[in-house]
Amino acid sequence: MTGEETEIDARTEGRTDGRVARGDETRRRILRRAVDIASVEGLEGLSIGRLAKELEISKSGVFTRFGSKEELQLAAVQAAAVIYRRHVIEPALAVPPGLRRVWQLCDSWLDYSRQRVFPGGCFFFAASAEFDAQVGPVRDALAAAGRDWKRFVERTVEDARQLGELAEDTDAGQLAFELNAFLDAANATSIMHDDPVAYDRARTAIRIRLEAIVTGPLTPE
Repeated sequence: MTGEETEIDARTEGRTDGRVARGDETRRRILRRAVDIASVEGLEGLSIGRLAKELEISKSGVFTRFGSKEELQLAAVQAAAVIYRRHVIEPALAVPPGLRRVWQLCDSWLDYSRQRVFPGGCFFFAASAEFDAQVGPVRDALAAAGRDWKRFVERTVEDARQLGELAEDTDAGQLAFELNAFLDAANATSIMHDDPVAYDRARTAIRIRLEAIVTGPLTPE
């Protein structure tokens, strides 16, 4: 290959890489707007035409990336899961297993909802309520995300029990269920009644529940 051919190939590759980068950025913009809309109006509120208009992108530009409303909804669920992991799960994983991680997980979740990472509160709380009685790929994707979250909370609690920081007879599944109930109640109350105090009440409820089963001092801070 001659030097000239190599230079031409390099320029072509650069243009291709630039188009790919712009395409990826456009996809991220579309999905970020999609998850924000869905958290307030539901996944059924998404449409290719609406996103194209709001983001000033051609309909074909949105359509070629998703193809159908269902594909757009599924992509929104996946995008929301990435955001959720970054704001809720990763902060918990940054601290050692045990009671501290249980506290961090609850605190991260409450902060995620309180700070309105999604304008409608917890994306998965809203989307799951919308699709819980339906059938199809979107409902299945939401159910899978819910199962993953439930297993993670249970494992976090079980780690604390095995480390001896929670009573030996602690039922990880039951405690995880109760912690999730407190978190969901804070989210729902805050949104419906514009009541930020709900997050403080949830944190107090979590403290009281854990105080009954910890084996040592409860030091959430």
